[in-house]
Amino acid sequence: MTTRRRSSRIALIVLSALALPALSGCFAAGSTAPDAASAERISLAMMQPPRSGLSPLSDDAFKLSRWATAETLVVLDDDAVARPSLATSWEQVDDTTWRFQIRSGVSFHDGTLLSPDDVVRSLQRAASASPLPRILKGVGLQARAEGDAVIVTTADVDPLLPQRLSSPQLSILAASAYTGDIVSPIGTGTGPFELVAVNGITGATLDRFDGYWGGRAKLAGIDASFVPDGTARTAALRTGTADIVETVPAGQVETVDPTLVHEVPMPRTNTLYLNTARGPFVDPSVRAAARGALDRARIIAAVYEGRADEAKGLLGPALPWTVGTRDSADLDAVLATRAPAAVVDRVPITLGTFTDRAELPEVAVLVQQQLEAVGFIVTQDVREYQFIEADALAGAFDAFILSRATVLDSGDPVAYLASDFGCGGGFSISQLCSADVDAAIAAASRIAAGPDRQKAILIAEAQVLATDAAVPMLHERVVQGESARVRDAARDPRERTLVTIDTWIDPAAPAGDARR
Repeated sequence: MTTRRRSSRIALIVLSALALPALSGCFAAGSTAPDAASAERISLAMMQPPRSGLSPLSDDAFKLSRWATAETLVVLDDDAVARPSLATSWEQVDDTTWRFQIRSGVSFHDGTLLSPDDVVRSLQRAASASPLPRILKGVGLQARAEGDAVIVTTADVDPLLPQRLSSPQLSILAASAYTGDIVSPIGTGTGPFELVAVNGITGATLDRFDGYWGGRAKLAGIDASFVPDGTARTAALRTGTADIVETVPAGQVETVDPTLVHEVPMPRTNTLYLNTARGPFVDPSVRAAARGALDRARIIAAVYEGRADEAKGLLGPALPWTVGTRDSADLDAVLATRAPAAVVDRVPITLGTFTDRAELPEVAVLVQQQLEAVGFIVTQDVREYQFIEADALAGAFDAFILSRATVLDSGDPVAYLASDFGCGGGFSISQLCSADVDAAIAAASRIAAGPDRQKAILIAEAQVLATDAAVPMLHERVVQGESARVRDAARDPRERTLVTIDTWIDPAAPAGDARR
């Protein structure tokens, strides 16, 4: 049984600490940050349209977070340490019980005041959702109000519960958000910007919320457009149609003024998932042949123009503690259990990926060539993500190329490992179910944050790699485009924050690419 910890209070921090990532670059000559809220609005070109009607219980929650409209009980700083947000402090009561003090004086966008009952409603709705948000897989979370606090319990010891509650999928919304089976973020958040309109998969409109508990935002609002085509997003940056562009494709960077693009090291890995439940990759030796066929350096040079890091594992250099810690006898012993590569002779396979990340179809072409060079016959299936995700999760492909954030939810990769590679995982494209993998993930999940947990995570990673169910190819550096007018936009490796209360537009600066 885990030893009970002494209660520890987390002090309230000032609002400026909530702006997690580093801010944007130098101001234009003579520009001065506004002392008060301005009439300027900012335009965004977002990479992917909503997949679930902007439901906060889906990955759409990260859009709500990046627009600063929905908030969580806690937030993560640059080191993935939990900091106050809608909860001002918390304490661990016992192994499976935590008490969160709820911030007073917070208004929802619909005018109602935040209460512990609202927090309980949002958390319980997430805990009973189907499908369950991946951050809650296997947690058994329950919440109840107690005075001005909320008591949160878990089915088992969960040393990272505060970090878990930072997931945008656990945003706290007003009672009016919950009507039947629908959870609507329109006018129901607590952030500095109120979501006022959504135009399907075309765009969204947000206005400054003057009743925000942290003060008034400098921007009057946000106009977001969903632009899956990378070339079109880049054109929006060049022409000034968009002030901020998510993910400028590597192949388009050279077409843009270099002062408008900013590389952000990402905990995101481009991985070849191999189907372990059906088809030729049921055989681990055939999976090993696919692993041996890949030329990572060529993919990085040809597709990413050097703006990526060759993958040595599932977790990349954006997690600094992984650097240098993979060189251990324990990890080598696990990797030594890999099956030897089979000789492949005209084995047909289907290879899927999606177009939303412009590099992936190009990666698929090179991967096809490399697989065919060792004896596979490859048929590609490439679509927009919203039209291919269900088939990928159902195991319809023999192989699938995915750009995957590894610490998207809690700042800790255990949830990603469990979701993608655990027997009960909700995002199991490889369809893997291994007792050794499950045991290693479970062991890591029980350890408190720190070096021991990090070592256990790398052992779990090695167990996954030993199966060859997933072949990591490269770690991405996402390129964020910002017009010369943009000031203090967030550049967040975890893709949770983009526009903040402090982001502003300099009306004196030129829009678009000055070289046009």
